[in-house]
Amino acid sequence: MTGHLDLAPGAVLVLAGVEWTVECTEPHVGRVVLVSSDGQRMPVTMKFLMHHPDCRASTRTAAAAAQRQRQDPTAADLTPHQREVVTLRLAHLLEVETGFRAGDPLRSEPGEPRPGFDPAATTVNQRREAKVTELAGLDRTQARLLGLDKISVRTLARWAGRYRRAGSIGCADDRWLRRSGGHPSVTETVREAIYAVHAETLHRSRMSMRARERLIHQYVREQHGSEATAQIPSYETLRLVWADWFGSGGGRQRYVRSAAKPTSGQHVVIHRPGQVVAMDTTILPVKVRETVFGDPVSVHLTLALDVYTRSLVAFRLTLVSDSSVDVAMVLRDIMMPLPMRPDWGDDLEWPYPGLPANVVAEFAGHRVAGLPFFSPETVTTDHGSVYRNHHLVEVERVIGANILPARVLRPTDKQAVERAFGSIRSLLFEVLPGYSGVDVYDRGVDPEADATLTIDAMEHLIATWIVSVWQNRRLGEHAPSWDPAGDHSPNTLFAAAMNQGGFAMQIPAPELYYQLLPAHHVVIHGQRGVKIRGLFYDGPALDPYRHEKSARGGRHKGKWQIRRDPRDARTVFFQDQRTHAWHTLRWTGLPPEDEVPAFSDARARDLLAAARAAGLKPRSDTELLPLLLDLLGAHVPVESWPTLAKAQRTELARDTTQGRAASADRVSARPLREVTAPRRSTAAIPTAAPGPASWPQHFRAVEQAVDGDRRRRREALGDEAPARPARLGDAFRRGNLFLLADDPADTAEGDS
Repeated sequence: MTGHLDLAPGAVLVLAGVEWTVECTEPHVGRVVLVSSDGQRMPVTMKFLMHHPDCRASTRTAAAAAQRQRQDPTAADLTPHQREVVTLRLAHLLEVETGFRAGDPLRSEPGEPRPGFDPAATTVNQRREAKVTELAGLDRTQARLLGLDKISVRTLARWAGRYRRAGSIGCADDRWLRRSGGHPSVTETVREAIYAVHAETLHRSRMSMRARERLIHQYVREQHGSEATAQIPSYETLRLVWADWFGSGGGRQRYVRSAAKPTSGQHVVIHRPGQVVAMDTTILPVKVRETVFGDPVSVHLTLALDVYTRSLVAFRLTLVSDSSVDVAMVLRDIMMPLPMRPDWGDDLEWPYPGLPANVVAEFAGHRVAGLPFFSPETVTTDHGSVYRNHHLVEVERVIGANILPARVLRPTDKQAVERAFGSIRSLLFEVLPGYSGVDVYDRGVDPEADATLTIDAMEHLIATWIVSVWQNRRLGEHAPSWDPAGDHSPNTLFAAAMNQGGFAMQIPAPELYYQLLPAHHVVIHGQRGVKIRGLFYDGPALDPYRHEKSARGGRHKGKWQIRRDPRDARTVFFQDQRTHAWHTLRWTGLPPEDEVPAFSDARARDLLAAARAAGLKPRSDTELLPLLLDLLGAHVPVESWPTLAKAQRTELARDTTQGRAASADRVSARPLREVTAPRRSTAAIPTAAPGPASWPQHFRAVEQAVDGDRRRRREALGDEAPARPARLGDAFRRGNLFLLADDPADTAEGDS
């Protein structure tokens, strides 16, 4: 290329209105040889062409260049055989151009330069003619296999020009690298029909390509007439065009519609921890055993993933599908530092530089594990009902986070946490006993029988694996934008973020637990306390306010706010409006001691339904206690366990599991200050499913509650001895069995 002119061999120039083709270029002398259409040769200088007022590139050359509109080919586009052919062609070309097959006199082979190819005694055209004569003497079959059967002087000149521009790829055959794509048989009419059918089928159920072909024929016939159907190409061409333009069509129809929706085109750049936290819940693909009967059950795993650092900042295992309270507790766990477990070593303690572990432990009240904690700014969830209720909206206001549901049919909005589920499955869950596979077709023979881990053991295993493995695992393709080629883990990214923007160590107050519970606005009854979900709760904390109204205004004017944990209906929580201290109110049907196991809202609903079905209208909640004990399984003897339905056993285990989770959250709401000498438990974490010994303990606890209730009833009678019942037949002894009653008619006549 010289200036704006292409002087490579084969280029077409217009000089004084006449087209000339560049035959060869000699840059070392600045000369170009032009050939006209009638074979006339004209050598000119490059300076002459550059300064000629009527010299320009031909439109045929410009059109050819415009049609290329693709990336330049490279040797990687050739097959191994084609590369060998190009290497052989290049050796012949270099011998023509330089006299040596290697192209360099310093790397000459024995006998080079050969007679007829000596650059000191021959010209380039003479060497080209000699090479054509040499190749013409080869066997035609071998020459065709080597791609040297149709070599002319013009071919060698074209190869030389292309070699100077593109290197060895210039000796490749144009047919090997022909332009891909494009279908000349697809006219504008057919193109219109294809796009119309695509827009129509996008909102229909999934259909085959044969059905789409029939719709294309129908559209062309109705819009352009029957004669236009002759322009429609074959089915195979339509299938290839559809795949080129819209993809293979192997995706689900709802996801295809989702991908076709318009977007704003903006990309959210996440540049700090806590800016976006993705949450999701799935069924744990490992069967575990519940701790009451020891039956294999499926639990739900809720994960919270920090999108910037890819840290698993919180998780929960629930025996039932998660509720709004569980989600609220997960959000609270994100903000709370993770305490060290008894069997964790010092290598799992807070590792981040710039903030010593003892400082964090002093603020937290306990030794802190190496897991980031912060206040989330935006939480991305799906459209489940658990994330869209009024309770979670209030939780969002309390913690100062924005709950942002993913767009409808846009799974990419929370693909990070979806990918985390898959990574945990392949790295951890697949090697655990009881793994149930991705779906029913990948299940083992009996994963329920293989289950050995309890829910507590699985929770401890996941927590240990996250702190020790996941947080230190190399991210790979999820490296940060500022160092995509570096080795980073979630821990190193969080440490880098601390160095760049600092770390705001904001540990929420223990009272946050109560603020995240569902609220009820009720009045305080003078003698019975407060009524929540059909049950009465009372305690000494209500004494100063039994005959007062609350100072609250607005919608709930004059009512008191009571917080309730749906996982444990034995107690509710009341905040004193003067001291702002939280107090526990017990169900009035409970014994003075905590002898009755925990029961949830679902069990409370069953309790009230059983009372209504029995026609019982109790004067106090104490009358409901026998019914509750029946529902809690107090009268289920050991012999009936095999015949007890698994659903009933799961319900009983569910109450126990939820009660333990609620108790653990209440305990964590109390500030701890044992930092220097943390308490270490000598008991090992259970790894095998417990036997049925836990159910007798539950059974004995309920029996003790029944005995205590009977004892309190007897003590309530005081010293008054109960009246002796009458003997059998006493009523017959006081009267005559054979005495007939007076006839009312006779009595009326005598009176008259």
